[in-house]
Amino acid sequence: MNEFIDMFSSSDPTNVSTSVKLILLLTVFSLAPGILIIMTSFTRIIIVLSFVRTSLATQQMPPNQVLIGLALFLTFFIMAPTFSEVYEEGLQPLFNEEITLDEAYDRASEPIKEFMANHTRQKDLALFLNYAEIEAPESIQDIPMTALVPAFAISELKTAFQMGFMIFIPFLIIDMAVASILMSMGMMMLPPVMISLPFKILLFVLVDGWYLITHSLFSGF
Repeated sequence: MNEFIDMFSSSDPTNVSTSVKLILLLTVFSLAPGILIIMTSFTRIIIVLSFVRTSLATQQMPPNQVLIGLALFLTFFIMAPTFSEVYEEGLQPLFNEEITLDEAYDRASEPIKEFMANHTRQKDLALFLNYAEIEAPESIQDIPMTALVPAFAISELKTAFQMGFMIFIPFLIIDMAVASILMSMGMMMLPPVMISLPFKILLFVLVDGWYLITHSLFSGF
């Protein structure tokens, strides 16, 4: 314990460097949830699943824990090739002391950058590059993370909302049809949502909605 304390209080350059690296490592671990959300497919998946629940008007069914758990496992499934490449190219050589920490970061960032760049609109990326006055990069690896990450995030938000709009359309038609029928029958005090909910659930089950949603998410990546 005393050695651990001395490592932070010592003025030796080696101990100071080790302390800084340890602090940076702890910082990365604390930011890991945010990194997982922003730099992977999690953002699109959880938004689309939330749109499904909202369009069905089932309140808290499925619960938030179920949606988040499903989104996490779908994210791990989609990102598995990228994570494997990060481990093989960056982390494993670092653990074997074959490369330095800086080289490991460069190697590990390459597959992450490639994944994000493939799903980022050029318009969104150009917005951040122009604002930061950065020249157009010659390759994907030349794109700075400070510009690529937010560009990827807003691109994912747009894609997720586009998918959410397409999910809403058939259920909105059912709501409008039920509301029109109730008005024509003079049942204005009866909430249309109460009547349309069973029909929306029935439609979603008949078309195997969860399969179609998952298939669409996989196709997008």
